[in-house]
Amino acid sequence: MHDTDETSPPPRTLAREARRQQVIEATITTLAARGFARTTLTEVARTAGISHGLVLFHFETKEKLLTETLTFMTAEYHDNWQAALALAPADPAAQLLALIEADFAPAITTPARLGAWCAFWGEAQSRPIYQEACGPLDAAYAAQLEAICRALVAEGGYRVDPVLAARILRLVVEGTWLDMMTLQTPYPPAEARRTVMASAALCFPGHFGQG
Repeated sequence: MHDTDETSPPPRTLAREARRQQVIEATITTLAARGFARTTLTEVARTAGISHGLVLFHFETKEKLLTETLTFMTAEYHDNWQAALALAPADPAAQLLALIEADFAPAITTPARLGAWCAFWGEAQSRPIYQEACGPLDAAYAAQLEAICRALVAEGGYRVDPVLAARILRLVVEGTWLDMMTLQTPYPPAEARRTVMASAALCFPGHFGQG
């Protein structure tokens, strides 16, 4: 008899988690293609290549499926920028650059994920779901960005409100995400990143004004 790792989940649990993740990824794809209001459990099941009943078994309702999808995307985004900061040097310029790079990481800015974010942002009926799933982690990101901007202001002697600077940078990132999805001829992530870096140079020219 082979020994088993008591810390590992049993195969049935692994299969269940894999199926749920399959449905969540299909939901992201469906949201990007059809929007919030037109995303249905039937469409998600069709995209995932599974039965409508199996989607119901795992998530029960459309609202629960959308909530868990948004919770997954929010955690993925949070883990991405946290990991980028952990690898960055301690100085604030490097940390801000790490946050900007994280916002345009290929895994985060796929057309499906950007489209799904736009779907959640664009529908009034999704706001309660968004606030519940994203509110605390959005606040954590804003606080981190403000702290970095405050350190840059102190280091460079800039006459800019660090809270406003952080808000500008956040809005420029979100705006370029929207442009990458909604413009008739969208620009690529590299151009979006350049746009955000230009706003960083305007706020903190001594740190980002060269090139």
